[in-house]
Amino acid sequence: MTFLLAGIGSGVLLGLWLGAKAAALKPLGDIFLNLLFTAVVPLVFFSISSAIAGMGDTRRLLRVMGWMMFFFILTGIISSSIMILAVKAFPPFSGNPWTLPQAASASALSTADTLVRTFTTPDFTDLLSKKNMLPLIIFALFVGIATAAAGEKGAPFSRFLLSGNEVMGRVIGLIMLYAPVGLGAYIAYLIGTMGPQLMGSYARVVVLYYPISFFYFFIAFSLYVYWSAAGPGLMSFWRNIPTTALTALLTGSSVATIPANLEAASKIGVKDEIREVVIPVGATIHMEGSCLAAIVKIAFLFGLFQMPFTGWDVWLTAIGIAVLAGTVISGIPAGGMIGELLIVTLYGFPLAALPLITMIGTIVDPPATMLNSVGDNVTSMMVSRAMYGPRWFRDTGKA
Repeated sequence: MTFLLAGIGSGVLLGLWLGAKAAALKPLGDIFLNLLFTAVVPLVFFSISSAIAGMGDTRRLLRVMGWMMFFFILTGIISSSIMILAVKAFPPFSGNPWTLPQAASASALSTADTLVRTFTTPDFTDLLSKKNMLPLIIFALFVGIATAAAGEKGAPFSRFLLSGNEVMGRVIGLIMLYAPVGLGAYIAYLIGTMGPQLMGSYARVVVLYYPISFFYFFIAFSLYVYWSAAGPGLMSFWRNIPTTALTALLTGSSVATIPANLEAASKIGVKDEIREVVIPVGATIHMEGSCLAAIVKIAFLFGLFQMPFTGWDVWLTAIGIAVLAGTVISGIPAGGMIGELLIVTLYGFPLAALPLITMIGTIVDPPATMLNSVGDNVTSMMVSRAMYGPRWFRDTGKA
């Protein structure tokens, strides 16, 4: 942790000192990201499939998945509602409005084709890509369930999955030794190149989103964790979560943060059968920070095109779209294009509005990813509370 903070601090100073020249350091950061992305596909596969295969009782898996989805949707609704209050008090758009031209036909976006591409791939080899994380997760779920259902005949394969999970965990440990250099170089690049842009026409978005995101990070997460594990659990959470939060904040990737998140959840005391399902799945389909960002994007476009962002019907629709958009955003840096296209097409905005909110997504990506990733850890604690009762944390011996 000390070396990681030292690397980050050095990166901040280098970015301020070098300015645009800090872009020369980006390859060092890219090496770190590439190493993580290379390892994360087998890590996710072995982590999920081994955890499910080891359960044996598929009813217990269904309980984990059911509670997980309940809390994913609930926290998405809460975060979206908070941002609606914020954008009403401080609208993200201020300037000369545009006249809304003829909206592009939404029929060009086939819902059926989008669903097929989101949840499946046409070839097994396509699963071996970080661009297809959700199909990979679904495949890993099937493999784990099938292994558990095979009983004694599936025992050798179950041991293989468990061994693969252990080996990939060690691989991630080796890669993380390079983290202080890689993250330091990446933060230097971001500060040196993005700083002037953040002070431009999207300053209001920054002023709005960043304080709300950190309010949600400290206040909402603390309330969720306190409900999950009371005072001792809250102390353990804040003691173990900084590495996860910093990794997500600086890489802008929920997927790259999975290893640190799994380790933090383990130290907190979340059981393997919960953390090794909730955290990898959440890295793809649980996006509280992205729900916050989606409301900002929607309110921004409403202001841009002189549309009133008022009324329960408008707000509930925005919440629904935000939660829906938060389930299709992939865990890669500066992602969210699919969710942004969803916002534009469902509301009937012209496609010319897409790059406008894409820029918003880029600006708010670091804190949004931090909320997305840490929210997965928090959800694993909430699922533990729902499944094992209020004494689950004390029973782990971590109290």
